[in-house]
Amino acid sequence: MSDKRIGDVILDVKNISLAFGGVKALTDISFNVREHEIRAIIGPNGAGKSSMLNCINGVYTPQTGTISFRGQTFDHMDSRQVAEMGIARTFQNLALFKGMSVLDNIMTGRNLRIKSNLFLQALRIGPAEREEMQHRAYVEHIIDFLEIQAYRKTPVGQLPYGLQKRVDLGRALALEPQVLLLDEPMAGMNVEEKQDMCRFILDVNDEFGTTVVLIEHDMSVVMDISDRVVVLDYGKKIGDGTPDEVRNNEEVISAYLGTSH
Repeated sequence: MSDKRIGDVILDVKNISLAFGGVKALTDISFNVREHEIRAIIGPNGAGKSSMLNCINGVYTPQTGTISFRGQTFDHMDSRQVAEMGIARTFQNLALFKGMSVLDNIMTGRNLRIKSNLFLQALRIGPAEREEMQHRAYVEHIIDFLEIQAYRKTPVGQLPYGLQKRVDLGRALALEPQVLLLDEPMAGMNVEEKQDMCRFILDVNDEFGTTVVLIEHDMSVVMDISDRVVVLDYGKKIGDGTPDEVRNNEEVISAYLGTSH
């Protein structure tokens, strides 16, 4: 992906270790993410990918290590702080409001951006009304961008799975994140839905300039769309580099093919 202007490190993960009881989920993991890149975290089942994402977005507190965002270092971030700093995430198991429309689901992603107080919002007067119109305009822009205009008013629970995943992406985009964490965005999709989702991830990266960190099982997808890939296996880092470097890494090959050394 040659024409991209990849910038400096925006997210720096250093020596993260995480254990539950006596079980080590992550051991001394370090990697970084550069601005505007698509950075993939891959690995077999149980490698620690979701645990890593949960450390970045403040769901888990690692026992050791630090995470720096734009040069500010934290040994622990809480989820709200992470969102306020501009890190949004989608979930493997859809956490959408099934009875609410597509439009209203994506609007919930704007909540952190709403400045006027609740009383004014409830009455929809003055600044609150103007602000809501601006938020709605932004949400409509996302709906157009994700090509789901036809479903604006449809309850999300009535949509096919691939479209629900797209709404989930829209809700994360509504936060106007600098960094978007995608937790298995292609899981459970057919080939066509995967191709659509790939295109939208590339477009988000390109048009919004959003930095993307992505966990994915589908190796071919990752190799197609990522700038750099970090590989975990049993909670340890076994590879890190461009798709080509990772593809030719002996340790990565054996982890995926299950061959022993």
